[in-house]
Amino acid sequence: MKIPTLPIINQEFTLFIAARFLFIAGLKMTPVILGWKLYELLGSKLALGILGLSEVIPAILLALPAGVRVDRSNKHQLITLCFWAYLVVMIALLVLTLPQTIVYLENNVVAMLIYFAVFLTGVIRAYSSPAINAFLAQLVTVESLVKAASINSMSWLIAAVIGPFIAGILIGFVNVTWSFVLVCVLMLSAIMIFGRITPKAISWNKGKTRTWDGVKEGLKFVYHQKALLGAISLDMFAVLFGGAVALLPVFAKDILHVGPQGFGMLMSATYLGNFLAIAYLTAKPLRQSQGKYLIYSVAGFGLCIIVFALSKSFLLSFMALLVSGLFDGVSVIIRGTDFQLFVPDEMRGRVSSVNSIFVNSSNELGQFESGVTAAYMGTIPAVLFGGTMTLLISIFSWFKIPALKKFEW
Repeated sequence: MKIPTLPIINQEFTLFIAARFLFIAGLKMTPVILGWKLYELLGSKLALGILGLSEVIPAILLALPAGVRVDRSNKHQLITLCFWAYLVVMIALLVLTLPQTIVYLENNVVAMLIYFAVFLTGVIRAYSSPAINAFLAQLVTVESLVKAASINSMSWLIAAVIGPFIAGILIGFVNVTWSFVLVCVLMLSAIMIFGRITPKAISWNKGKTRTWDGVKEGLKFVYHQKALLGAISLDMFAVLFGGAVALLPVFAKDILHVGPQGFGMLMSATYLGNFLAIAYLTAKPLRQSQGKYLIYSVAGFGLCIIVFALSKSFLLSFMALLVSGLFDGVSVIIRGTDFQLFVPDEMRGRVSSVNSIFVNSSNELGQFESGVTAAYMGTIPAVLFGGTMTLLISIFSWFKIPALKKFEW
C-alpha cells in the first residue's frame, strides 16, 4: 500500500520561493559588482574589508530590536517594504557606478557614497532576514516545515550560485552599469511576484511584552537551548576567521589573473558546494551524531581555506572553495534544521535575529578582518591565518564543548 505524502508545494509557497530566488540572485550579484568596482577605483585591500563592515554595523545594532518588531508585525507587509527599500538602494548604486558619476566625483567620494548605500542595506537586512525566515513557517504545515526549509535553502543557494556568476560575466563582457540594471530588474520582479501572496495573521500577543523585554526573551531562549547556542557559536567563529571572500577581487586580479569572469566563478564556487551538500542531505538526511558532523565540517572548511590561500592555480582555487562550500553546507543544514525543529513560531523573529548577529553578521565582520589583516600582513598570510584559526576552533570545540559533540536529534 502506498503511503500518502504531505503536500508541501502549494501556490503561495511556490510564489514565495520564486520571489526569493529572484531577490537573492540580484542581491548576490551586488558584492561582486561593488567588490570589483571598489578595487578597480582604489586598489585597496582595506577598502574591501570596509565594504563588509559598512553593512554589518547596522545589522548588528538593529538585529535584536528588529527581531521583536518582526514578531509583532505583519510579515508580508514588512518584507514588501524591505524589498522596495532594497530596490531604491540598488538604483542609487547604479547611479553611483555610472562612468559619468565617477568622472564628476573623486574616487574617494564615490567610495564613501557606496559605503553609505551598503550601510543602508544593512539596516534593511536587519528586518528582512528574520521576517523572511519567520514568514516561511506561515506558508506550510508543521509536518512539512523541515522539507520546506530545505527547498528554501536550496533555491537560495542556486540563486547565490547564479547571481555572482552572471555578475562576473556581465562585468567582463559588458560593464558594471548593465550589471546593476539587471539587479534592479530582478528585484522589481521579486516584488511583483511576492505581492500575489496573501498576508498572514500576526501570532504576537499584543501589549504583553515591551521591545527590550522581547530582546531578552530571544537571548534567554537561545542561551538555554545549548545545542542551538553551540552550533551558532561554532559557526560564528568559523565564518569570522574564514572570510576569504572579501579578498577574492585581489586573488582574481593580482594572483590568479582571471579577471571579473573568474572572480564571478570564484564567488559562485562556495555556494555551489553549499547547494550540492544541502541537496544530498535533503535526500539522505543525517540520522545521528549531528554535533560531530558539525565539528568535522568546520574543520574541513578551515583546511580548504588554507589550500585556497596557497594555490596559484585557478582550478585548484575553485575546487578548494567548492569543497569548502560542501563542508559549510553540512553546517548550514544542521543549524537550519535545529532552528526549524526547536524554535516556536512566536519566537522565530527574535531567535533568527540572534542567529543573524552570531553567524550572518560574522560574514561581513570576517570580510573586515580579512581586509585589515591583508593590509598589514599581506593577502596570502591573511587568508592562511583565517583558515588556521578556523581549524584550531574546531579542535577546541571537539575537546572543550562535549555537549556539542554529543548533540543529535
